[in-house]
Amino acid sequence: MSHNEHYADNKANWNDRATVHAGSAMYRLDEFIEDRSLISRTVTYDRDFMPNVEGLSVAHLQCHIGTDTISFDRLGAAKVIGLDFSDTAVAEGRRFAEAAGSSTQFVEASVYDAPAAIGSTVDFVYTSIGAISWLHDIDSWAQAVGGLLEPGGQFYIRDVHPFVWIFEEIDGKIVPHFNYWHTDDPLSWDEAETYTDDPDGVGITNTKHHEWNHSLPDIVNALVNAGLRIDRMDEHRGAPWEIFPSAVREGDLWYLPEPLRSQVPVLFSLNATKL
Repeated sequence: MSHNEHYADNKANWNDRATVHAGSAMYRLDEFIEDRSLISRTVTYDRDFMPNVEGLSVAHLQCHIGTDTISFDRLGAAKVIGLDFSDTAVAEGRRFAEAAGSSTQFVEASVYDAPAAIGSTVDFVYTSIGAISWLHDIDSWAQAVGGLLEPGGQFYIRDVHPFVWIFEEIDGKIVPHFNYWHTDDPLSWDEAETYTDDPDGVGITNTKHHEWNHSLPDIVNALVNAGLRIDRMDEHRGAPWEIFPSAVREGDLWYLPEPLRSQVPVLFSLNATKL
């Protein structure tokens, strides 16, 4: 398969997911619409690691249906734009923003085309969890991030740690199974599942999707080569979804069972500045 075919499968899959997620309890759209001070759990966690966005222009790449995106509007950002390749997600985001009284804008485009699609540079670029594994070209992604930022502008990402991608749960045990190093051929799946509840029974009909792992050096070096200075990196033990069936929930986060919880990072975060 070509990468164009991979992305066509992924777009169809994420269009289905966007419809399911918009109706799910996990995304809490009704709560966001009713309580116009509500901030997403993801952005609430990230506030301890990312800059204060009050008065800044913000671009959220691979924004999905927009709960994290409108959170920046509610934190006082001067302008917020969410970008996603899924037309269904963008449509859901626009409906959600209007119902929630948010001025957040949504743009449909490939993340690789973000600078041209958004049409202006911004002060802060944000990428939230479960994003870059859907991209085969980490260098082009980093160039897009750099192309969006004003000199001195800041970038923040929190995503799945590439080391945890090597594991799979087999017969109740989490064991190494996949490669850590990036390969051009993706891991391909055919499954009618997503990570949220589906109270409306909409379901996933476009079941094929494809992901790529990127090592930490690949991610860091891509950003450096795109003209960014790495300011800080952190690793995190908890994930905001049930990352494996045997994961243990504590509050809003799921953790690996011991001893893996003490041995393996689940997420990483990174701060960078455009030079």
